[in-house]
Amino acid sequence: MKVVLVTPEIPGNTGTIGRTCVALDLELILIRPYGFDISEKAVRRAGLDYWRHVRLSEYDSWPEFLRVRQPGRERLFFFEDHGVASFYAPDYPADAYLVFGRETKGLQPEILDGMEDRVFHLPMRSPHIRSLNLANAATAVVYQAMRRHFV
Repeated sequence: MKVVLVTPEIPGNTGTIGRTCVALDLELILIRPYGFDISEKAVRRAGLDYWRHVRLSEYDSWPEFLRVRQPGRERLFFFEDHGVASFYAPDYPADAYLVFGRETKGLQPEILDGMEDRVFHLPMRSPHIRSLNLANAATAVVYQAMRRHFV
């Protein structure tokens, strides 16, 4: 299973997600451009001393990622507030790509074009919250996606 962050903007979120990836032995894939310098102290601080253990792959663009990785459609899971179904619904394969967008704008429309049935949301009960913090959302998704793979 892999976590994909497309154009992340906040180094602390990326560092925290990296730490989760280390804890669960998952690859973290980052798609440029970033809203920060990847070597920035804030990323390392959020990941603490674990950042050096992150299995990190980087790509210059979404098209490059698709060209190099060639993930099958059935392995791609996108997460947005407007997703068609809850993130509890899918049966995530062990080789799934869990894809998250920018903290402020989410995933670009061209990435989601034709993938509407692959977009999922995290349920929220309160009308006072528009969205969850990216690191919190990614962690919740990862644990749900891996639930059936834990022994």
